[in-house]
Amino acid sequence: MTKATPTPRRVLLAGASGTIGAAVLRQLEAQGHAVTAPGRATLTNPAALAQAMAEAGCEVVISCIASRSGAPKDAQAVDYEANVALLEAALAAGAGHFILLSAICVQKPRLAFQHAKLAFEALLATSGIGYTVIRPTAFFKSLSGQVKRVKAGKPFLIFGDGELTRCKPISDDDLARFIVGCIDSPERRGKILPIGGPGPAISLKQQGKLLFAVAGKEPRFKSVSPRLFTYAERVLNLGAGVSGWFAEKAEYARIARYYATESMLVLDPETGEYSADLTPEYGSETLEAHYRRLLAGV
Repeated sequence: MTKATPTPRRVLLAGASGTIGAAVLRQLEAQGHAVTAPGRATLTNPAALAQAMAEAGCEVVISCIASRSGAPKDAQAVDYEANVALLEAALAAGAGHFILLSAICVQKPRLAFQHAKLAFEALLATSGIGYTVIRPTAFFKSLSGQVKRVKAGKPFLIFGDGELTRCKPISDDDLARFIVGCIDSPERRGKILPIGGPGPAISLKQQGKLLFAVAGKEPRFKSVSPRLFTYAERVLNLGAGVSGWFAEKAEYARIARYYATESMLVLDPETGEYSADLTPEYGSETLEAHYRRLLAGV
């Protein structure tokens, strides 16, 4: 059976300069969609954004924007306010579908950027526009920070015993295919969709073992206690009331502790535990192949 060719749409893509956004742009163009990709300056100018969307006659809006730091001010400005401007422009232009790239970690919100994302998700769901919210697990990029360490013969850093957290990482291109696939999927409308890459779920220590194996080296690990982030937060909080710098750094410590202790998997509402079985898998690109490309310098 021949797979149906997607109907070309006029799409406004926000965040095309980012890693995932760039992959989404490639996929949209490969499928023949007409894409408008405004720059950051346009995204922060509601009037210019509304004009660009109206002139392009956009039918679909895809938002891949996200705060770079996760700091409260940045999260409010990008994860919430910039997306609100996108939504308002989409409604004014008569767009019929808003696809939002969110994050799986908003299931257990403890950080400023998570609350900002959830606030916009709630607004989007009640706006009247057709919507799809996509909550991916870890990206390959977020699991690649220690490639240079291992290549240089240094130990792989783990938190605790390295088994505190697990995830099903997904590649940029697989995630982009899933996002673009939402355009012509009525069954994905009005849904919040968690998505991971090919399983099984992998722990931090397993990531390290995989990376050492691909590099042809004996595994070496160095354990770091997540408590260090708790202590750092407490110290920084002493100055948070009088200094924005201290408040921001305290939030960074909270972010670091969160990712050191929380899995990026679907949270089972019945048990309150993270579940690999409940975390959907999509795509074919593996973390092992990604590590091989990085180590080869491709």
